[in-house]
Amino acid sequence: MKKLLQQCLFIAAVTVCLVLPAAAQQADARPDTISADSMAGIVAAAKKEGSLTWYTSITPADSAQLIKKFESKYGIKVTVWRSGDDNVLQRVIAETNAKTYKADVAQIQTSDMEALVHEKLLLPINSSTFSDLVPGAVPKHREWAMAQITLFVMAYNTNLVKKEDLPHSFKDLLDPKWKGKLGIEGTDNDWLYTIADNLGGDAGYKLFRQIKQTNGLSVRTGHSLLANLVAAGEVPLALTVYQYKAVQLKRGGAPIDWFTMEPVLGYATGLGVLNHAAHPNAALLFYDFMLNDGQAVMASIDDVPSNTKIASPLKNGKMKFIDPVAAMEQTDKRQKLFEDTIVKN
Repeated sequence: MKKLLQQCLFIAAVTVCLVLPAAAQQADARPDTISADSMAGIVAAAKKEGSLTWYTSITPADSAQLIKKFESKYGIKVTVWRSGDDNVLQRVIAETNAKTYKADVAQIQTSDMEALVHEKLLLPINSSTFSDLVPGAVPKHREWAMAQITLFVMAYNTNLVKKEDLPHSFKDLLDPKWKGKLGIEGTDNDWLYTIADNLGGDAGYKLFRQIKQTNGLSVRTGHSLLANLVAAGEVPLALTVYQYKAVQLKRGGAPIDWFTMEPVLGYATGLGVLNHAAHPNAALLFYDFMLNDGQAVMASIDDVPSNTKIASPLKNGKMKFIDPVAAMEQTDKRQKLFEDTIVKN
């Protein structure tokens, strides 16, 4: 009996030795490098996987264009689930906790991507494309990269505001000629925090309080709404309009144009591969596509490309990004500062 037990234990030990290295080998084999040398292998493996699932906050009209180009090029099906940034974040975390790994790739605002980093859900990636991206597009941990950039710009109604009268600095907004003419989007606390910090922190907030007291600030919820109110003439000059929306309205014949003042801020979504991706090669291929061919699509829908090989609407190409880690950690603080400075009388 003792001998039989020893034999069973030996067989069990051998089985464990065989299984564990295989599992470890599978984990180690997950792709994490994109280069000219590795691309052929990634494409071949991705085609064998045949599909991937992308969770994103990008609008359906925009994601459809990206999917169409990717599927046409590689013949790999993309299933997309779209919702708001917070909803995507919560769904990825919930599915991970339940060990139902449905998403292969996630793309949401960078502060929410940092939350995924904090939960250790993303795969660090090395890519030769990183050198082509705008400064600040890839954090040191390399667990996401900027794939969509939207500029905060100032938009004005061209029937109500002359180009030669536009402000050149935020201090110019203290001029009484702007009384009753200024507007701002009601959730842009990160924008205000970053601009105020650039203007000296407390001194920056003091300036915006003075602007509010002197000339008023019409607070509206929704960037598209604010842009449309500029076009309609209800808000002659708005401080925080998404650049692409102003461009689209102008192209449609609306009396609206846009300009920037230093620092030019960019709002970005980050793209990352989930470390439990069921289709790791297809996910990595989609990641590479989004930072290369996908950037031409982004430019065509009036976003700012993160890849410097694609023409940018910014003439000097200089922009500053809202710090996603600080934005995530200081949410309550920034919201209170915004309320106290802009919203309250």
